[in-house]
Amino acid sequence: MTTQSGKAPTRRVVLVANVAAGSLVDGGLTPEFLRGRLEAAGLAVVPEPRPDAPLPERLKAAASVPGIDAVAVAGGDGTLACAAQVLTGQDIPLGILPLGTMNLLAKDLGLPLDLDAAAAVLATGTARAIDAGEVNGHVFLINSVLGMPARMARHREAKRGRMGLLDGLRMVAGLLRHLGRYPRERATLTLGGGTRRVRFRALAVVCGDYREELGQVLSRAGVDGGHLTLYLVETLSAARLVRLGLGFAIGEWRRLPELERHETDALTLDARKTLRVMNDGEVVLIAPPLRYRLHRNALRVLVPAEDPR
Repeated sequence: MTTQSGKAPTRRVVLVANVAAGSLVDGGLTPEFLRGRLEAAGLAVVPEPRPDAPLPERLKAAASVPGIDAVAVAGGDGTLACAAQVLTGQDIPLGILPLGTMNLLAKDLGLPLDLDAAAAVLATGTARAIDAGEVNGHVFLINSVLGMPARMARHREAKRGRMGLLDGLRMVAGLLRHLGRYPRERATLTLGGGTRRVRFRALAVVCGDYREELGQVLSRAGVDGGHLTLYLVETLSAARLVRLGLGFAIGEWRRLPELERHETDALTLDARKTLRVMNDGEVVLIAPPLRYRLHRNALRVLVPAEDPR
């Protein structure tokens, strides 16, 4: 759409910044500073309706502002998943300012991590539909993880915004020390018409699948592949953990004997207790059975206009 002068109209966005996100905490960025960078990129920033409400309510209120062209969200992958909870199935696109710790979704989408470059994408980019996963009403865009990784995430949350090198080394040492301490999770898995009992140290449901290439650790092959991928690790000794890590690093891990993999569009995981689930890095407790399903092309995201994918 263009104006009579031939210029594209100015995009109107609502900015929702998660002040608890990695770069906003560590870099001292403020919503006022971010607003200035968006306006410098040529965007019209509409005031946020409920800036003092909890993040889910802020996002819901932002999406309901009439006449906006996008909801611009500043934060990490967990913040973006929270936004997807509101925007999945709607016409309003999600604009991403990748200011988290990992920024995996932004990397999968080919978005720039530089703030001003990301703001330019919000101003000139095009909307692209991507897949979203869901488990019991909780939306995730990258992965949903159970078992030891979800347990270890508690330590990361306690250090959010102030984790240094020593803290990271302590987390790795703690992981190795506790490999044999926690019992394996027990559950009943329903997949592809069959049901069986499983015991696992780690289980992940990925929206799409990971890229099996040299150096592409946790990088996905696509964001609109139309399927979920289940990964299951029954046992996880220090030696197997090292093999898995090396396999991911060199891009040869799908055939490792300790790793079970299935492609699907839905699965169910039942258990006798509430399960700790880490969706896109954020931990929630969910009562079983866990019902996973895929929403194909359900979320619109602003990406670079020349994006060939």
